[in-house]
Amino acid sequence: MNKKIKILQAAELPGKAEQALREQFTVLALPKEAGDIDALLLEHGAEIRGIAVRKRKIDAAMIQRLPALEVISSYSAGLEGVDVAAAQARGIAVHNTSEALAEDVADLGLCLIISIARGVHNGHDFVRDGRWPSEAFPLGRSVRSLKAGIIGLGHIGSALARRLDSMKAEIAYFGPRPKPVPYLYFPDLLQMAHWADMLVVTCPGGAATRHLVDRAVIGQLGPNGFLVNISRGSVVDERALIEALENRALAGAGLDVFENEPDVPTELRNSDRVVLSPHMGSGSQETRELMGDSMVGALVAHFQAR
Repeated sequence: MNKKIKILQAAELPGKAEQALREQFTVLALPKEAGDIDALLLEHGAEIRGIAVRKRKIDAAMIQRLPALEVISSYSAGLEGVDVAAAQARGIAVHNTSEALAEDVADLGLCLIISIARGVHNGHDFVRDGRWPSEAFPLGRSVRSLKAGIIGLGHIGSALARRLDSMKAEIAYFGPRPKPVPYLYFPDLLQMAHWADMLVVTCPGGAATRHLVDRAVIGQLGPNGFLVNISRGSVVDERALIEALENRALAGAGLDVFENEPDVPTELRNSDRVVLSPHMGSGSQETRELMGDSMVGALVAHFQAR
């Protein structure tokens, strides 16, 4: 029955996910050129009932041109390219794959935390450059001694909190409301930044959280504090972060995401107090397969429930 349902594929997908999508539905690929998009929507727009999206813009204008649209499923934890408010105003269901990728992203978050606290990246260079025989490597910070403040206790933030809890770190979180968890809750981000030694960003990106971690928050974290971002580059004011690092007003940073990636500022690339990774939080073979299964599964489940 699903083969009769037309799905707009606004995504480049791994082979297994694309095959599964095409086995379940009649799939129409969203072209890249505006004229070709117009032609596709004129011919099929009234029949499209679902969208599979990844790194493409699904704005209010697009949604308006799809009168039969019922569900949008994103191959991502983020929904920055989707006008969620416009979709919800129409009663359109919106799904992402944040649960499927939470464990791997949390693993990378912990890796960045340990790396900047213990100086693993500098230790690597210290040995490789042959400095060990003649120099003493500086002491780092023990993770269990750190107070970790997590911005956003969703799937990823919760998975990271479990890891930090197992390492005996003291944990707090900031979000719109308290949750039934055994961690300290801060309704004010500035207060949590002042409390924390390690601030970890795991909240959604988008306009509502743009530069949530600004100069004032970084200032409260202070010269002995660390910042880790495994969320979206837009959440952190990158210029304020660079200034804090250059002025030694921050001890270090671990960054998987950047404001204008893949272009990373020279100041971050050259800093020995920054650990960098190329937005690889969900980048394992196993998790990417789970993400594809989750994206297609959300579409299938929606129409099976109709």
